[in-house]
Formats: sequence, C-alpha cells, structure tokens
Amino acid sequence: MIKNLNEKIRGYALKNAIHYGGKANAGPIVSALFNEGLEKSDVKSVMPEIQKVINEISKLSSEEMQKEYERIKDKLSERESREGLPELPNAEKGVVMRFRPAPSGPLHLGHIIANMYSSLYVKKYGGKFYIVIDDTDPETAIKEAYKDIPKDCDWIFGNVTEYLNASDRMDLYYDYAKKLLGKGDAYICTCSAEKFKQLAIAKKECSCRKKSTDENVIDWKKMLDKKGFKEGEAVLRFKTPKEEGGMQNPNPAMRDFPLARINEHEHSRQKKKYRVWPLMNLSVTVDDIELGMTHVIRGKDHKDNAKRQKMIYKVLGIENKFPWTFFIGRIKFTDLELSKRGIVKAINEGKYAGWDDPNLATISAIKKRGYKPEAFQKFAEERGLTEVDKVISSKDFFKTLDDFNRAK
Repeated sequence: MIKNLNEKIRGYALKNAIHYGGKANAGPIVSALFNEGLEKSDVKSVMPEIQKVINEISKLSSEEMQKEYERIKDKLSERESREGLPELPNAEKGVVMRFRPAPSGPLHLGHIIANMYSSLYVKKYGGKFYIVIDDTDPETAIKEAYKDIPKDCDWIFGNVTEYLNASDRMDLYYDYAKKLLGKGDAYICTCSAEKFKQLAIAKKECSCRKKSTDENVIDWKKMLDKKGFKEGEAVLRFKTPKEEGGMQNPNPAMRDFPLARINEHEHSRQKKKYRVWPLMNLSVTVDDIELGMTHVIRGKDHKDNAKRQKMIYKVLGIENKFPWTFFIGRIKFTDLELSKRGIVKAINEGKYAGWDDPNLATISAIKKRGYKPEAFQKFAEERGLTEVDKVISSKDFFKTLDDFNRAK
C-alpha cells in the first residue's frame, strides 16, 4: 500500500478541486494514485476514503484549499505535475486516431464521453482524426444517420479530418479477405453456427479448416455469387495460428472467429450491391492498417476484439504497426436510456418528439439544452484516462457538467 496514502489522497483532491473551480472528482485522483503505486485491486478499498476527502474539501473556501495544498504539494509525485490529459507514448510526431459510430441511431452522451479523448489528443499532438461510419450491418443502417453523425461530430469535436463510410470501402475489405485466404490464414466454413459453436467449445477443428487454398478461393466466389451459397450457409473465418493455440486457445473467443458473412438484407445506402459483409474485426483491422492508425482509445468491452485484430496484424507481418491501445472504463448511468435502438424505438412509438427531445441524452438534445463542447472537454480532462468504471446518476453528472459549462 502507498506510504502516507491519506495525505496523498487529500493532496490530489485539493489539486483537482483548485484546478476545476472547487469541485474535485474521484477519477483523476485515482489516476494520480496509480502513479504513486496504487494497484487496481486496491481501488475499491480506497474509494470510500477518496469520497470522504472530496466531501470534506468541498466545504473549504478557495483560499483555504490553496493554503492547504501549498503545505503538502511537495509530497506528491513529480509525475503528476501536469494538468489535463496524460501524455501518450510515441506521439511526438503526431497521432492518427478514430471514432467508429454505427448509423443505427442517434449519437449520445456515451459516444461523447468515450471519444472526446481521441479528439483532444489529436488537438494536442497534431495529426488526423477519422470518423468511420461503421455501416457494414445492412439491417441496422438508418438513412438519417449519414447526415446527422457528421453534423453532431462537427459540433462536439470540431477537428474531424475526414468522414468515411465503411460500406464505400467494400472492395478493400474483399482484397484483404482474399489476401488472408491466399496466405492460408482464413478459410470458408460451411458448418452451421450451432455445429461450429459445439466444436469450438470442445476445442476441436472443423473439417473446413483443412481445405486447400484453391478450394477456399472457389468457396469465396460462391459466397459472392447470388447463385452460390445462401445466407447462413457459409462464413469467412480467421484461422487462429498455432502459436496462438489454434482451436486450443484458452479463450473461446479467439478460436477461429468469423470475419465476413452473407446478408442479403437491403442496405439503406448500398441497396443490393453487396451480399457478403465484413464483420467488425475484418473492417476495423483493414481500416486501421490503411489509415495508419497509431493510437486507439476504446471501451473495455473491446479487449477481445483488440486481441483478434492484433492476430490479423501478426499474420500479415505488420504486428509492429499495431496501434497503441487504451481501454477506458465505462460511465454507467443509473437513469438514462443510452441504447440507440431503444431511443429509436421510443421515438417511433411517440414517447419522444425526436432525436433532439430535451428528455434524451442525444448529442442534438444536449446541444439544444445549451451545453458547450468545452464543458465535455473539461470533463474528459478531469476524469483522465482510467480503466475504472463509474456509476452515476444523470442529476449528478449534469451538475458537474453545469459547473464546467458556466466556466466557459
């Protein structure tokens, strides 16, 4: 445990409160304590003391805070002398970062919180910030989203380099699919989903895994051909390498995961132009390679996806180009609807007037309520990069945001 822990908690709480107008937040205090040697396993046990100290110093005047901080600041780590977001590794020459929203509904508060970091780091170091509209699921792509996503992102981020639609990059994904098939690092699997699931659980290979390159190329063409395989009859699978354990990999999610499937549902943008659609781990990997992604900040729920994508980089011989990745903790709201499908469903049922209804937490609604992008930037800087999840009510969140909004 950290020496003089309580004193350091108080020091970092005072520092944070002074920087943000008298209101301290637990997130950056925890981040600072990590620099002091706090273990992730100890976070839960120290949180009550952190909250206690936050409550105590909130009763102090700004003069009292400054006076007490001056008395103990020398006992804090020098590494925590900066304010704002922590430095990124290997960012001196600029960064390339991204946000990949799906056009399945309106962007909301969760998207702002998770992706403001990427925008801020591109502003800090220079580089490129791509928004890739992730529309390779033809069943969920909503036509209105193609107009509203750029409008929302221009307002909240203000530094988007380029907007791309994944469905406009299908030939590129197909090229990589053929490259993986040609190298023997992927195969066409005709097992039913249930049969493959049973084999994967049992750590057994399916017979499709042993197909020759020529057989796989033929089957790939049958997937693309309207007269070939039908929907559900074949999928493109990554062949987990032997050095990664193959079908013996201890993590079931890593065992020959799918890369593309047939879906003949009409796409809102591409109509019936394509019938084979890449899944996320293929399209994201290809785009990250082609766009030269250097740093990625994403939610902890994507840890397995990052491992899968790194495997693809590795078989392509470019593992050294895999982007530096940080998995940020979630903010879980106790009383907000943040499911895009849930919001769309409620709007269609007449429960809300539209995407900008002030009772929603969509970006358009937040803008309508008078919040400024700078308030969210301050929130991200205060919270810092942390893997710690936070549970909060909308009332408490917006109270904090109000303080930042008034400060602008």
